[in-house]
Amino acid sequence: MSADFDVVDLIRAKRGGHSLPAEAVAWLIDAYTHGRVADEQMSAYLMAVVWRGMSPSELDRWTAAMIDSGERLDLAGVGRPTVDKHSTGGVGDKVSLVLVPLVAACGVAVPQLSGRGLGHTGGTLDKMESIPGWRADLPVERMRRQLTEIGAVICAAGAGLAPADRKLYALRDVTGTVESIPLIASSIMSKKIAEGTSALLLDVKVGSGAFMTSLDDARELARTMVGLGTAAGVRTEAVLTGMDHPLGRTAGNALEVAEAVDTLRGGGPKDLVEITVALARVM
Repeated sequence: MSADFDVVDLIRAKRGGHSLPAEAVAWLIDAYTHGRVADEQMSAYLMAVVWRGMSPSELDRWTAAMIDSGERLDLAGVGRPTVDKHSTGGVGDKVSLVLVPLVAACGVAVPQLSGRGLGHTGGTLDKMESIPGWRADLPVERMRRQLTEIGAVICAAGAGLAPADRKLYALRDVTGTVESIPLIASSIMSKKIAEGTSALLLDVKVGSGAFMTSLDDARELARTMVGLGTAAGVRTEAVLTGMDHPLGRTAGNALEVAEAVDTLRGGGPKDLVEITVALARVM
């Protein structure tokens, strides 16, 4: 980095409601990623963001710095259009397990780089790992080959993909800084932009079982993420879906996998089928 900053000064600035300049944001993300800023210092900064937010330009810089902390994948050679989907999460949300193969069957390649549980919601990788022998970590070349040959992959983002988010994601989960629109938006979009998909559908959950409990907050999150994706050249759309009660009949990793398999076989609960088909249409 071309300049060094005092992290305590940056914490004070954000605590006071100021927007950090581009150089300071880039330095902070880089310094935290490489261990020059301690967890407790970044925790303090994240809490200041929860209370004070980020300006649009600051959020753009923050997201770009997270993308620049690692590599960007190139999926241009898979031979078919690429479109991914991301859900902000909710109880019993096993939609990806049904949606990914459904959309792939329609001729679209789906590079589903998924995450683990955050807060009270389960993660797609946690669900899939209830299948004996299933592996979350795939080398990039194997992921590309599977996308080309099968049209779908569900796996973890590689260590080289937005590594800043990997650290921040874990830190937010244990410091009470999950429920922040700028932090949620930048976390999701940094990974999705870096993965190289050409289009993205966002399933923004709203209700008592979601991170966004109010419709206004859910709409703001959706607009924020669509703006970040569009600015980065990724065709991005968002759909708001209800999470006032668990989705489907089951909650729990192995149970949800079994329900997803039943749905793919033509069964499954009505609400799960309805939302999966609605999202598939957009993709």
